[in-house]
Amino acid sequence: MNAKQMTLKPEEAAIFRLRELYGRYGYTQYKMSKFEEYDLYVRNKSFLISDSVITFTDTNGKLMALKPDVTLSIVKNTKPIAGQVQKVYYNENVYRVSGRSHAFREIMQTGLECLGDIDDYCLGEVLTLAKESLACISERYILDVSHLGLLSLLLDRIGISPAGRRRLLESLAHKSLHDAELICREEGIAPENADLLARLNSCSGEVTSALKKLYALLPDAEWQSAVAQFESVLSSIPTDNVRIDFSLVSDMRYYNGIVFQGFVEGVPESILSGGQYDRLMQRMEKRAGAVGFAVYLDRLEGLAATQRAFDVDTVLLYDETISPKTVREAVGAYIAEGVSVTAQKSVPERLKYRRLCKVTESGVKILEENA
Repeated sequence: MNAKQMTLKPEEAAIFRLRELYGRYGYTQYKMSKFEEYDLYVRNKSFLISDSVITFTDTNGKLMALKPDVTLSIVKNTKPIAGQVQKVYYNENVYRVSGRSHAFREIMQTGLECLGDIDDYCLGEVLTLAKESLACISERYILDVSHLGLLSLLLDRIGISPAGRRRLLESLAHKSLHDAELICREEGIAPENADLLARLNSCSGEVTSALKKLYALLPDAEWQSAVAQFESVLSSIPTDNVRIDFSLVSDMRYYNGIVFQGFVEGVPESILSGGQYDRLMQRMEKRAGAVGFAVYLDRLEGLAATQRAFDVDTVLLYDETISPKTVREAVGAYIAEGVSVTAQKSVPERLKYRRLCKVTESGVKILEENA
């Protein structure tokens, strides 16, 4: 490992690996302005992770916003061509309220979008890239996949009011079957139909067994066809580290079909999310399908502590009796070997290091080594 690799933060290293990955699959980099008209975000606030937006008035009097999201900008500026698919990736800064600090932050985000004549191959390719993106970040990852089309068919089958539907989706997202049962009783849903929801929840888990349960859930042709399409997409990707999870619910005003989230060990929240958003395309008067995902690089900051045992390989102590030239030569020798080093007069508080050394006029003396 060279010095550059050792000093990169997890989120910084991920950018280089993901850019290379997407390029190998023929995705081209999409560049955009740092701001858009505020109206774009007002109309689609529920699509955003945070509805807090930084605004300013342009010289022409238009209200503008520093972009809190990339997908909306790409969709707005895309001109679909019949029979073609546009494949793009991005590395862009977005500006939104951080879930940790609850203050506005400039956040580097990467991801990709596939827009146009979307078919099952495109869906499988994007799922594959989501899976490989997670593998670029950590060997210990999980990709959860759901299908909103199946969930929508089931909700249509049981017959529930729009308000009840929203509440039910929220309870499913929180994995609260008790609340789901209560909502069904309040809505007057027949017990056998309410039981379908519980059975759908049991269809979560390892892909092969979950698909078998899905086929057995309902016998009608529409349901069987939708499950077969889901299976077709999943059969085109390696399903190790992939789970089906019907608690994964996205806003059905924008999303349809397959949706997914990715997790890595050491980060308590999803670091990747995406899915089909044909309905967003329709809302923005684009005659095309779309699927994509975003990788939330700011959420990788917590990996530094779990992935790296030491902040720096070597602490090099010196005092006023040592000439600057001698210190510089000692530091340069470590760097030339690909070792990270910090020259200090005393050890910084809470700094984790592998080796503690001291510079003398006759050479470098090792004072302490940690495994």
